[in-house]
Amino acid sequence: MRKLFYFFFKYLCWFFFKIYCRIESYNTEKVPVKGGVLVASNHASYLDPLILGAALKRQATFMAKEDLFTIPLVGTFVKAFSSPLRRGHPQPSSIKDAVQRLRRGEVIALFPEGIRSADGSLLDAKRGVGLIAAMGCSVVVPVYIDGSSNALPVGAKFIRPAKIRVFFGDPIEKETGESGKDFQQRVIGYIIDAIRRCKDPSEGNKRR
Repeated sequence: MRKLFYFFFKYLCWFFFKIYCRIESYNTEKVPVKGGVLVASNHASYLDPLILGAALKRQATFMAKEDLFTIPLVGTFVKAFSSPLRRGHPQPSSIKDAVQRLRRGEVIALFPEGIRSADGSLLDAKRGVGLIAAMGCSVVVPVYIDGSSNALPVGAKFIRPAKIRVFFGDPIEKETGESGKDFQQRVIGYIIDAIRRCKDPSEGNKRR
């Protein structure tokens, strides 16, 4: 039932964004069809989780700040699709839950910057993204969402009909012989640049 509800809501969001914001996604095949995958995206708008969920072909569990779980109505949807994460100081239980899901072959989606960027510029990655990647899987897929800050800027109350594009980048994979600690540090240091490069037209982006 949860899976059915997820995909119903996913296609409902895709339909809305397609009609209202002319959403397009590129290189969705970069996300492996099987196995644990950590999807890491930039974050400039409250719309980003809905946009990313609509663009992903696989079902994902989102790492969401725990405050969202207590909001009436919104909290119901958040609980159905997300795992709570305390901003600034992730709880061990949150990390453990994400790691276990990845080891079971699920997809975890998070925003490594930790907070929304007020002006759309990319911020530094928090260490949690590297820790979860090193402990839970060996594949991290960067994503760049373009246009969400125009569709719903910080402080705005209503969605605007702005063009939205979602770019999936090349997976970052653990190399043979690389230790978990080294992979963790590489992901932390590399993920923001990888996200930034997702929308580079020289990558030959393929539209969905």
